[in-house]
Amino acid sequence: MTGDDAGDVTLRDEVAQRKVLERKASFSGEVWDVVTDRVRLDPSTEVTRDVVAHPGAVAIIAVREPGEVLLVRQYRHPVGRELWEPPAGLLDVDGEDPLEAAKRELREEGDVTAGEWHVLQDFFTSPGGSSEAIRIYLARDIASVPSDERHERVDEERDMLQRWWPVEDVLAGIAAGDLGCPTLVVGVLALDAARRADGETLRPADAPWDRSGLARP
Repeated sequence: MTGDDAGDVTLRDEVAQRKVLERKASFSGEVWDVVTDRVRLDPSTEVTRDVVAHPGAVAIIAVREPGEVLLVRQYRHPVGRELWEPPAGLLDVDGEDPLEAAKRELREEGDVTAGEWHVLQDFFTSPGGSSEAIRIYLARDIASVPSDERHERVDEERDMLQRWWPVEDVLAGIAAGDLGCPTLVVGVLALDAARRADGETLRPADAPWDRSGLARP
């Protein structure tokens, strides 16, 4: 179907669950699990799909004047690289509100707090194989956390660098293919769009986030 033939079809993702005929746990890990689903797509078609059942995550594009974003550089073992990323974290605390999780992650990874919050973008990282959904917040009105109150980072976060970078430099790095973290690419491109639209694309920090339909273990 081409755009001209779309008829009443709308340009919007829709929840459209298919019947799961069978589910089995294929792998249980430290951070996420893998489930294998046998799914009925229509009356005559069944498929089997492996799904990374992910708790979801939040990321924060923190901005200070005159137009700089806070990034951290963190080792990511699966891709064998140290990536420049916005502060981010899993939604792995039962009952924790996503906004409160974002505030916690910004404080722990960025050593800063923010007085102004908006939703910048929601997206799925790899919907062909994972249920991971990420909400990216825009944080402004930045203040530093006193040195004696800062979070003690461990593991991959222990030696992470923190830097404020001009938005234009980050956009240039994305365009050149030098920066590949998905939350950074999506978040900074959404920030650029918001700036061009004078903030009209921003949503309230407590805007609804529909994660229904995502595969759960």
